[in-house]
Amino acid sequence: MRCCALAVCLVLVIVQDGWSLPLRSISVTFPGDILKNVTDTDLAETYLKRFGYLDKMHRSGFQSMVSTAKALKMMQRQMGLKETGKLDKSTLEAMKQPRCGVPDVANYQTFEGDLKWDHNDVTYRTLNYSPDMESSLIDDAFARAFKVWSDVTPLTFTRLYEGTADIMISFGKADHGDPYPFDGRNGLLAHAYPPGEGVQGDAHFDDDEHWTLGNGPAVKTLYGNADGAMCHFPFTFEGKSYTSCTTDGRTDNLPWCATTADYSRDGKYGFCPSELLYTVGGNADGAKCVFPFVFLEKEYDSCTKEGRSDGYRWCATTANFDQDQKYGFCPSRDTAVFGGNSEGEPCHFPFVFLGKEYDSCTSEGREDGKLWCSTTDNYDEDAKWGFCDDEGYSLFLVAAHEFGHALGLDHSNIREALMYPMYTYVEDFSLHKDDIEGIQYLYGRGTGPDPTPPQPTSTTTTPNPTEEPEPTTPQPVDPTRDACKLTKFDTITMIENELHFFENGNYWKMPSRGDGGLKGPFSLSERWPALPAVIDSAFEDLLTKNMYFFSGNRFWVYTKEGVLGPRSIEKLGLPTSIQKVEGALQRGKGKVLLFTEESFWKFDLKSQKMDKGYPKSTDYVFGGVPNDAHDVFQYKGHMYFCRDSFYWRMNSRRQVDRVGYVKYDLLKCSDSY
Repeated sequence: MRCCALAVCLVLVIVQDGWSLPLRSISVTFPGDILKNVTDTDLAETYLKRFGYLDKMHRSGFQSMVSTAKALKMMQRQMGLKETGKLDKSTLEAMKQPRCGVPDVANYQTFEGDLKWDHNDVTYRTLNYSPDMESSLIDDAFARAFKVWSDVTPLTFTRLYEGTADIMISFGKADHGDPYPFDGRNGLLAHAYPPGEGVQGDAHFDDDEHWTLGNGPAVKTLYGNADGAMCHFPFTFEGKSYTSCTTDGRTDNLPWCATTADYSRDGKYGFCPSELLYTVGGNADGAKCVFPFVFLEKEYDSCTKEGRSDGYRWCATTANFDQDQKYGFCPSRDTAVFGGNSEGEPCHFPFVFLGKEYDSCTSEGREDGKLWCSTTDNYDEDAKWGFCDDEGYSLFLVAAHEFGHALGLDHSNIREALMYPMYTYVEDFSLHKDDIEGIQYLYGRGTGPDPTPPQPTSTTTTPNPTEEPEPTTPQPVDPTRDACKLTKFDTITMIENELHFFENGNYWKMPSRGDGGLKGPFSLSERWPALPAVIDSAFEDLLTKNMYFFSGNRFWVYTKEGVLGPRSIEKLGLPTSIQKVEGALQRGKGKVLLFTEESFWKFDLKSQKMDKGYPKSTDYVFGGVPNDAHDVFQYKGHMYFCRDSFYWRMNSRRQVDRVGYVKYDLLKCSDSY
């Protein structure tokens, strides 16, 4: 359909002192151009709701203003930003970044999924392909993405070609069959579900995105004389440089490229993906398009989206679809446009715009500076256009991230980690230590050595092999720091049969047997170097002797082999509304009660899951103790609940049999303090 006449606006250039800064002189209204007038406030509210921050606060019952501030602080903490609780510039910029569609603070119980697969040979199946890349390149990207995780765990990944696999992989647009629609270009790139039955474990990729290997179109050639080599961009042909496939030099309109830098010198070439060579999917076994073809008694000279609601371009592979019902989907050319009024069609070079000829994408006529092209030889006559693609998104990197979710990992707040929610292209990828610790926490270590983590790019001096390296010196501890002068501790707990008192990077120990007095202070970083200075709660697994430490919404586990973490407390099954664990009580050798605010949960140490029927009210089960106790622990057969400088002691019949001072009864301080 011929578009209406263009609205052209001339901008006067004012010259002062004989010169002026160059100004864009022409602004054009492009047909089909969608302008999104979204305020910063609307953007923030949508973002906070979509990724679980704002809904969580609203469920807590706070007023909207308070909720938004707290939600912003949670989001800023997750992204490693300054926690202002305000919609500042850095926060807005983060919200506009392309990212994974999995919520940052959504509990896996939302999907009723398991934390991990119960078998190590995980199967996967690719249900369909994106037209952006040749299928073998997509297969290779997925295989390499799975290898990221198999390299550091006992996991193996087996591809299935039929039936149901653990991880079903598919490409789709907008509403693609689950409750979480994609949002078009440059927003949500993909999402995946945690392990389990049905849709659980599946990974979905937004086919509105431009999928590449991360640094521009990945074009694998067909036919020609280069044995399927990749296109080399740029390449030179008859003295002209090309950054995309071209039809120059050919009369059959087939796009081609050189596979070396200079075709005139090497003569190596191949054909680029085109509907004139093959189709993808459909029911025609890859046959090429036939033009023109008839569909619903109308003739088509190119691929079309007519008759489809998913936005995919298709064609008939015979002259009459109405009669033969044979079709396939058109592969995306490397110059295919997005947006505009000709999405999926290739740029036509050269093209005429306002009487001038263009051999490449241009930003002329646009105030936003975006690159565009015409999809016919003359924009002035046809007004057919679209935006030109950029470097695209690395399918390998995005897939490796999503497969991490499919294996049970949640988002990391470490920017360099693969499981950080925002997309960043990394050419020389290496799995971060945080990712390795997370996946090995679920599945254990692999049989081979861990891959070398990324090294800092700083100048180092090679030590002399005959010299002994100096040991790392922990932060000095003030020996005069007296526990008896403190009115409150970060946490109190039993570890290795000794009562430990933690406070701001220091700890003291009180033997539970004998006449030994209080020992310390000791440096927390010397004994447990991975921990932060402030510990909210801790306990020792009586069976495995593993030690659990909690700080904020994260926890660490010290084992005989080393340390696991930090991980989100959501991995234990706690809801996203919980900000910290304030105490722990052992219940036999396999269970522990975790206290949070005015409730508690029962955690199964063997299955690493919360028992059903929780949380329960602390006041209902442990009547007589303060609801806001900040230290809860077990000591000499009694349960202790502390608030400020006092404790409430409860016996096995859940009766409060003593209320006293931590200072005098537990620390054994004298009256002189």
